[in-house]
Amino acid sequence: MKLKRVIYLGYYIKQLNRTEFLQFLDYTSKVTGKSKVAIVVDMLKSVFIYNISVLEYFQFRFYKRSKGERKLWAGTGYMYEYQLKMNPRNRRHILEDKTLFYKNYGDFLIHTVADREDLKNSPAVAETILTNKSGRLVFKPKEGKCGLDIEIRRCEEFNREGLIKYMEINDYALVEEFLVQHPELKRLSPSGVNTVRIFTQLNDRDEVIILGCRLRISVNSPVDNMAAGNLAAPIDEDTGRLSGPGVYSDITKDERMYHPVTSVKIPGFQVPFWEETMQMVKHAALHHKENRSIGWDVVITKEGPGLIEGNHDWCKLLWQLPAKEGLKSALKQYN
Repeated sequence: MKLKRVIYLGYYIKQLNRTEFLQFLDYTSKVTGKSKVAIVVDMLKSVFIYNISVLEYFQFRFYKRSKGERKLWAGTGYMYEYQLKMNPRNRRHILEDKTLFYKNYGDFLIHTVADREDLKNSPAVAETILTNKSGRLVFKPKEGKCGLDIEIRRCEEFNREGLIKYMEINDYALVEEFLVQHPELKRLSPSGVNTVRIFTQLNDRDEVIILGCRLRISVNSPVDNMAAGNLAAPIDEDTGRLSGPGVYSDITKDERMYHPVTSVKIPGFQVPFWEETMQMVKHAALHHKENRSIGWDVVITKEGPGLIEGNHDWCKLLWQLPAKEGLKSALKQYN
C-alpha cells in the first residue's frame, strides 16, 4: 500500500500544473494564516492517508476540513483503483476509442458521425456530413479528453475527397456534424455547447443506479470542461432543475448564483428533455454491462438528447465539487 502511494505521488508531481499549485498554495496560506511549509506538509500527509492527488488537497478544501470530513472524499488514487475494478482494461476499449464508441452506441447518438472508412465506402454518409444543418464539422482523434485535439471547420471548405485526405493528413479518426444546443441552454451560455454529465453504476442485479447529474456551463469558452475554467452545477435527478450554484475547480474563484456573462440564474434552471435524457442514459448503461460505472456526456438539442461519449474514468471533481461534499460512501457498496 505504501509503495503504491509513493508511486502515485511521483505521478502527481510529474503531472502537476506548477503554476496552479503555487497559486493555490499562496491563496491557502493567505486565507488560513498558515505557513506554506505547514500546508505542504499537511498536503503530503493527505496524499498518503486519503489517496488524493496534490491539487485535490486544495480543490477538496482539505486545508479547512477535519479528519472525519477528509475521509469522505474520493480522490484520484481511490478512483483509479475503483474504476479499474468497475471497467477493466480489457473491456473499456469501447469507451476509450471514439470510433468504437460511436459504432457500439450509435443508437443513442442524435448527430451524424463517420470515420474515414465510412466516408470512403459511402458517398451518402459523406454527403450527409457535408450538408449538415449547422454548416460546421468537428474533427476528433481516436482518443482524447477534455475537448483537447478537437478542430472545428466549415463544411464549405471540403468535398468528400478533400475531407478524407484532411483526416488522413491530420490523423483524425472521426468527423461529426457540429451540434447545436437547445435554445434554453444557449440562453444560459452561448459560448460553448453546455453538456450534461450523468454518472451511472450497475449493482449486482444489473440495475442502473444514478450516482449524480451535473451541468457543465461554459464561461466565454468554446468547451465546457471545468479544467478549462468553466462552471459546473448539480442537477436534481428527479426534476432536471439545477439544485445549486455553479462552482469552479479554481479555489480562488467564488461560486456563482448567476452566469457571469449572461446573468441567467443558475439554481432553478430547467434542463430541457430531462425525462428523455434519463431514459436514454439508463438504457445506454445496460447496453454493454461489462463496464459497470460510466460518466455519460449528453448534448441537449431542440430535437432531444443524444450521447456524445461515455467515460470509464469519469471525473471525481465534476462529481463532488458541485455537491460540495465528499461522495466516496456512494461507491463503497460496489467496491
